[in-house]
Amino acid sequence: MRILMALIYLAVTSAGAADLPIIPSEPIALKKEQLFSDDFERTELGPAWGPVVPTYIIEKGALKGTQTRFNAPAADGKSAVVGHAAVIGTEIPTRNSVLAFRFRFEGATALSAEFDDRKYAGSHYGHICRVVISLKDVTLRDERDGSMRNDIYEMSKDPARKAERSQLLEGRNATFPVTLSPGTWYSMILETVDDAMRASIDGKPVAYLKSSGIAHPTKSKIEFGCAGKDGYFDDITIWNADAAK
Repeated sequence: MRILMALIYLAVTSAGAADLPIIPSEPIALKKEQLFSDDFERTELGPAWGPVVPTYIIEKGALKGTQTRFNAPAADGKSAVVGHAAVIGTEIPTRNSVLAFRFRFEGATALSAEFDDRKYAGSHYGHICRVVISLKDVTLRDERDGSMRNDIYEMSKDPARKAERSQLLEGRNATFPVTLSPGTWYSMILETVDDAMRASIDGKPVAYLKSSGIAHPTKSKIEFGCAGKDGYFDDITIWNADAAK
């Protein structure tokens, strides 16, 4: 695994990935006080966790997500349903932070961790920034000034504005290739410092993005998402952080 992740790191920082941001080889954040930790060694979610979109349970000492909301047309007097990944969250106010968690794919197509601020009215549902993990890539997203910014979000409903929207999204996302396997536990470290995010898997840096929305000063909530069936999270810990010197 160490050899595999080293090869991934070299691949995304090589000349062949010149269009991607260069990933800093050293951490960008220094941990301060621990704010939250959960190892899910119990049977019930408890009051710290609030389901946003079904469904999450605790299974064998881990948080299990399963998408249960899928697209469905209006029928039999019922409104149409818009598909959405399963989402669960907890209130942990941060600005700069280090977020650690383990994850495992068991049929899920994507897993994510995101920062939100429900009181922020400038983006859809207060989305700020996130990491999205699939078996083949890791994407970092500035959503506050990118895809979830209110005007850009509205453009997504109009196919005629696709090119305009794409131009506005330049530099707001960065997708880096990885090779992960279903059924395997991996460890993620997500550093969020000022206007930058850096992700590492099993100790190897795999993704980096610098974009203005990441610097949002009141990241009040952390949410975890699972698209498809099934995905697991465990050993979630978050610390306040300072920028590394």
